[in-house]
Amino acid sequence: MSSKGKVLVAMSGGIDSTITALMLHDEGYEVIGITMKTWDYASSGSSKKETGCCNLDSFNDARMAAVQHGFPHFVLDIREEFGDFVIENFVEEYLAGRTPNPCIMCNTHIKWRALLKRADALGCEFIATGHYANVHQHDNGRYFISRGIDELKDQSYVLWGLKQDLLARTIFPLGKYRKPQIRQMANDYGYPELAKKSESYEICFVPDNDYRGFLKRKVDGLAVKVAGGNFVNKQGEVLGQHKGYPFYTIGQRKGLDITFGKPVYVTAIEPVTNTVVLGDEEDLQQNEMTVGGINMMKYDMVSSGMEAVTKIRYKDKGNISNLFPDGNNIRVRFYENAKSIAPGQSAVFYEGDDIIGGGIIQKGQLA
Repeated sequence: MSSKGKVLVAMSGGIDSTITALMLHDEGYEVIGITMKTWDYASSGSSKKETGCCNLDSFNDARMAAVQHGFPHFVLDIREEFGDFVIENFVEEYLAGRTPNPCIMCNTHIKWRALLKRADALGCEFIATGHYANVHQHDNGRYFISRGIDELKDQSYVLWGLKQDLLARTIFPLGKYRKPQIRQMANDYGYPELAKKSESYEICFVPDNDYRGFLKRKVDGLAVKVAGGNFVNKQGEVLGQHKGYPFYTIGQRKGLDITFGKPVYVTAIEPVTNTVVLGDEEDLQQNEMTVGGINMMKYDMVSSGMEAVTKIRYKDKGNISNLFPDGNNIRVRFYENAKSIAPGQSAVFYEGDDIIGGGIIQKGQLA
């Protein structure tokens, strides 16, 4: 029995999760590796070769690392769990005129719960992943996530939905390292091919990065049902015809197939009327939004007017804001206008490097 305990490590076969497992093994944890199959590429209808986390090569890479370092490895098929929730949510959100983030939904509702369930079955006290983030416990007893020190790799934003029981048992070894250090570790461990391995930023079930094509294949007759809707301006005047409201996102400028001699942007999507509103860049500026589906981390609630830096997308640097409880929601008022607030995306509230909490954007507006 290890003095540090038993840990179940999610291993995709990539550099980050592999180094996570090897680091914990060397630190004295009793490691069990597990690779989760979330999606079958053949069922996506895409012709692109399997890449990323759900292909046989990745499974073999993860298993080989485990065998070479003397700890067990399992493959866990969670395609049914994943598909029932993540895929259906992805489709339903686009059909509702919103822009979902399936990776966050997977982390929040599927991946960690699946890990914890198997950790319990295998007698593991902890679960670990290769995310660039950190977990801490506040003096108030609550667990929370803070940013990884590598600003370019920090993944705290996609983890805002994790509940307290999950955080209490989660380890993120990579949060204290920068990516070049991890690549060097891969070389030092004798895996130079891992150090050179490219990273995939695609949605795992949309391997060709064409979400519009995925929706068309997933929803029978969708392209026909929604084709021929109107582009309108903010006064409601018809500007032209679009290909269907689910195929557009807030802030989109390219691929509109309509010209006005100046840049125009998608500023609103109205699914009931199959209408896409176009406007100028300034029409994307808003200073208030409502956020629902709240998960609190560092504190169990927000005080009225609490100051926070709020991120509204993964690569967003964040804007200073005040938070106001509003029933089960939080109303966010920005000090300066935020651009392209997209319903369906996540809003994450930070105090310094620490996550206060997060939720799903319901709507943005001018106060």
